[in-house]
Amino acid sequence: MEKVLDPTSVIPLYHQLKELIMESIESGKWKPGDMIPSENQFQTEYNVSRNTVKRALDDLVQEGLLYRVQGKGTFVALPKIEQSISGFYSFSKVLREKGYEPKDIILSFQHLPAKPSVARRLQLEEGDRVVELKRLRCARDEPIILETSYIPAKLTPGISQEMLENSSLYDLLQSRFGIYVVKAKEIFEPVLIRNYESEYLQVEEGYPALLLERIAYDSEGRLVEFCRSVVRGDKCRFYTELL
Repeated sequence: MEKVLDPTSVIPLYHQLKELIMESIESGKWKPGDMIPSENQFQTEYNVSRNTVKRALDDLVQEGLLYRVQGKGTFVALPKIEQSISGFYSFSKVLREKGYEPKDIILSFQHLPAKPSVARRLQLEEGDRVVELKRLRCARDEPIILETSYIPAKLTPGISQEMLENSSLYDLLQSRFGIYVVKAKEIFEPVLIRNYESEYLQVEEGYPALLLERIAYDSEGRLVEFCRSVVRGDKCRFYTELL
């Protein structure tokens, strides 16, 4: 880095350092997977305190531009997974299109009576049977989304966990049950990851995330899924185009 920090500026030193690191990443000087200088090296080069360096790096780790490997150092992260919310999409297909290998880990699969909140969203009677599917959705073995789907049991007679071991949910709905999911309504809300979620998503409690609620419809206009997802904020971002 050739630029210097200005201690007389109204912009805090940690933020100036953070901007310089971001410039090095965006310019391609440091590429995904590259190890960046150590905290001691930053301290020496810019004559700043350890706390200043640590705060700059902590911010960039939390924002998903960097990641740490204990005992090794700090590295440049892969770009965030971007997805337009202007149209219907499938997470598995999005990952494949961007060169990531999707992997779903089934945490639980059960048939149970619909809770009031689930029944209301799927327009069912309270107590109607639903299939509850909890999954950890990964890209290149890295956990990205903790997801719980609810599907009216009457639409998927005979569905089992084994059927989902080697198939995405939407592909199975289409091939086995003739259900073509064609549109959805989604609501996004910023949240902080809770303790039990942090264990699955492999980040600290309090990490920024998005809570995504999806209600999906098939080609006949039927409600076929209510899904609640906790999405790591450091790995995904969504955008739309305003025309």
